[in-house]
Amino acid sequence: MAKLALLGGEPIIKEGAPEDLFKWPLISKEDEEAVMDIVRNNNFSGTDITTKFQDEFAAWQGRKYAIGYTNGTMSLTAAMFAIGLGVGDEIICPTKTYWGSVSQAMNFGASAVFCNINDDLVLDPSDLERCITPKTKAIMVVHYFGHPCDMDPIMEIANKHNLYVIEDVSHAHGATYKGKKVGNFGHVAAMSMMSWKVFAAGEMGMLVTDDRKIYERAMAFGHYERNNGNFIQESDELKSYFHIALGGVKGRVNQVSAALGRGQLKHFDERCVEIRKAMNYFYDQLEGLPGIRPIRTNEAEGTTMGGFYNPTCAYYPDQLGGLSAKRFAQAVTAEFNGHFGCWEGGNFCLHTHNFFKTFDLLNAGKPGRIVFADRDVRDDDKYLKPSEEKYCIGMPWFKKFDKEWIEAYASVYKKVVENYTELIEGDTDKSQGGRWHGSENAADQQKEDK
Repeated sequence: MAKLALLGGEPIIKEGAPEDLFKWPLISKEDEEAVMDIVRNNNFSGTDITTKFQDEFAAWQGRKYAIGYTNGTMSLTAAMFAIGLGVGDEIICPTKTYWGSVSQAMNFGASAVFCNINDDLVLDPSDLERCITPKTKAIMVVHYFGHPCDMDPIMEIANKHNLYVIEDVSHAHGATYKGKKVGNFGHVAAMSMMSWKVFAAGEMGMLVTDDRKIYERAMAFGHYERNNGNFIQESDELKSYFHIALGGVKGRVNQVSAALGRGQLKHFDERCVEIRKAMNYFYDQLEGLPGIRPIRTNEAEGTTMGGFYNPTCAYYPDQLGGLSAKRFAQAVTAEFNGHFGCWEGGNFCLHTHNFFKTFDLLNAGKPGRIVFADRDVRDDDKYLKPSEEKYCIGMPWFKKFDKEWIEAYASVYKKVVENYTELIEGDTDKSQGGRWHGSENAADQQKEDK
């Protein structure tokens, strides 16, 4: 057996891969010229280009309406306002997600109730009804790391209890569930388009819906006078307010991002096809290895991963002698010799953070999560599985199919699996290594910025 690089052996990857193997986003000369046209004409704060992009994106998504925002968190916040989330309401969200999926519920006087996730890292429908009370208003569905949630049972439960469904599509642009794009199942969907995402438009968010009233309320929340007055048609109660953004914030997207978005949309589907070809071939090399299981879908059933945002494998330490995910990731990183950094974990579980435990948002002498609640929803956190029961390992995110390089990268994981016993002696992180909250440094958080 070859000696692991972490233990003094030769690394498998000795030189960097071709730039186009991982480069993202792809910016064309046409994209650059579209941006420079805005700069030259000082058209940053207009709405003409944004309106075109909204119309084009809505048509691509298969929704009637689309609204651009400054970022994904703002678009998700507008979705909450649009469905009427308010004081004393509860909103269900998987605990494993970026904080921007649900933290702003406190701004509306609502409480976040957290749901368990399954082995594919997405909301577990079998745990959903446990979370529902008479105060439940909505379910925030997150297609985490690009894996579509099981929408049929989720929508069945939501309809049974007359609940709104918001889809957070920040990781899953273009992904499909049984042949239908995610973002088309709930009453409204919102997403980030920041520079790290599959659909990267600089710094931007997008909201889509088929419901006219939801659209009008979302527009009124973060847009004002000169670009929402003409949109109020059905919501009579909003007409007298249109001069001011009702959320007290300006959420209109900068037109540079809208221009970049228009360019990305032209090539998005074909680029995702290339990514899926590359990622599925890479995962094919790893199938059957003990300890790691690629998180992907069965495309033959019409369920796809879109652009495979933040590719991830489930990790099973018991199959590798209890080796922690952190130690496994360190060994993988060493084999790449500085050309790729493998991480373990993903986002921390939200219910474990003090923001959702004790933070007093309104200086009311009571935690913001429960300040207007008629029960302490934090008691429900005891039903959440310990984060240590689930582990995951980061994978390279190929943007181009290159058989030789993909096989070389796959051989790194094979080498670590085959030599895992050599790593156990120096494993000092068994008590917490591989925990789902993973690394919490600034770089990791930046990559998840909505």
